[in-house]
Amino acid sequence: MSKKVVFIAFVVSLGGFLFGFDAGIISGVMSYAGPEFNLNDTQTGWVVSSPSFAAMIAMLIAGRLSDIIGRKKILILVAFLYAFSALSSAYATSYEMLYIARMIGGLAFGAALVLAPTYIAEISSAENRGKLVSIQQLNIVLGFFAAFLSNYYFNKLNTEGNSFLTDENVWRWMLGVEFIPAILYFICMFFVPKSPRWLFSKGKLQEAKNILNKLYGEKLAAIEINSIKENVKEGEKAEKIAIVELLKPSLRFILMVGLVLGILQQITGINAVYFYATSIFKQTGIGNDASFASGILLSSTTVVFTIIAIILIDKMGRRPLLLVGMAGIALSLLLCAHGFNQATYELTPENISKFENFDSSKLNQFANKKYDNDLDFKNDMKSALGNQVYTKNEGAILEAATNMNATLVLIGILGFIACFAFSLGPVMWVMLSELYPIKYRGLAIGAIGFVNSFISWLVQQIFPWELSTLGNALTFLIFGLIALIGFFILLKILPETKGKSLEQIEFELVKN
Repeated sequence: MSKKVVFIAFVVSLGGFLFGFDAGIISGVMSYAGPEFNLNDTQTGWVVSSPSFAAMIAMLIAGRLSDIIGRKKILILVAFLYAFSALSSAYATSYEMLYIARMIGGLAFGAALVLAPTYIAEISSAENRGKLVSIQQLNIVLGFFAAFLSNYYFNKLNTEGNSFLTDENVWRWMLGVEFIPAILYFICMFFVPKSPRWLFSKGKLQEAKNILNKLYGEKLAAIEINSIKENVKEGEKAEKIAIVELLKPSLRFILMVGLVLGILQQITGINAVYFYATSIFKQTGIGNDASFASGILLSSTTVVFTIIAIILIDKMGRRPLLLVGMAGIALSLLLCAHGFNQATYELTPENISKFENFDSSKLNQFANKKYDNDLDFKNDMKSALGNQVYTKNEGAILEAATNMNATLVLIGILGFIACFAFSLGPVMWVMLSELYPIKYRGLAIGAIGFVNSFISWLVQQIFPWELSTLGNALTFLIFGLIALIGFFILLKILPETKGKSLEQIEFELVKN
């Protein structure tokens, strides 16, 4: 495999790293920014989910725009938007400025998630395409890991009290540090070539040949040119397909399978766990510092099991990985629900007297009162302290009051993350690329990707409301039951595509 091509794939997929970093960083940010701006549940959900909403828009236009002006130019713009979003988020002076800045970042990662795999596939040789495109998914989970690690160290510096960081500015540094990989991405993008396929589609055959000669040598370049010619012809056919054609009876089954996978990937709550990880761990009563540290464990688990998926997907097959993963996801979420359901909450006079960051005397009326659910406890705390003060000190209050098996919930969360990382996470996209005839592939993946992004946004938006209105136990019970239903649906309809040519898959699954 050419080192130049590996370097190019790595650089381009830095957009995926930044997506993972942005998604992971917000879970720690909201522990501080939420109380500072005194955000309610809807506002908290919008700050967290607004990038996903903007990403849906970007996904609809990025591909077509890149066909007109080129993949490289759009990816350079993506890198610039990431950098601009990082700085403007860090300097946000209001709730409105914060979510607008994050929406700008959402435009960037929506475009990056569509264009990076496209560009890498177009610059790769056939035998290495799968490995190189998988770098994108690996970079996403590495971005999560880097974000949780960054959050942990910023929080540690803040809580130690011997640095320039305070509760009022630490979240700004958490957001602003994203500028470093973003500007690196921006600079490196100038060193990657234009897509040979795009050049060919614009009639610039000699320039395309020159790039391929530099990457592969003349012999392999000639093979790739022939492959590009065939792909361009097929692409031209695909562009003429109307979206209503996806509803034709012959495609009904594979469209249903794709939609089920696209919906299940998000509706089981993966982005609720990623984007609100620190808040979720706080609910177990382990405290603020331990909640940030647990995020590192969560993201490390994601990296390890994503690598396992890459290793196993062509050995075990798609169907076994997805079924085992879905069963594990359901059991893990139900374990979380059980753990939260067993929790009790009680503040003793001694506990109350130790709170120093607010007027703890307001809590004396609730001393020695035992609660069997988190909703009643939190409502009483908010009524006494006000939403802003409670939210700012939630970690310390829950740490003092909560009596539960936090390890049980931690095992459930990590089990969910691990099972998702080797199943629904990477395998869904592989299956989508295999299920559809090339004539319909781009359109089908785009439509399902849009539905997938919409569900992701919806889950992120309503999750704070679910915790405040339904409680921890019921929220995770709902996710667990959805996953359990999803397992039985997949058991019934999911085909196996391992070891089959695209033509064979089409023959078996597309009904004439």
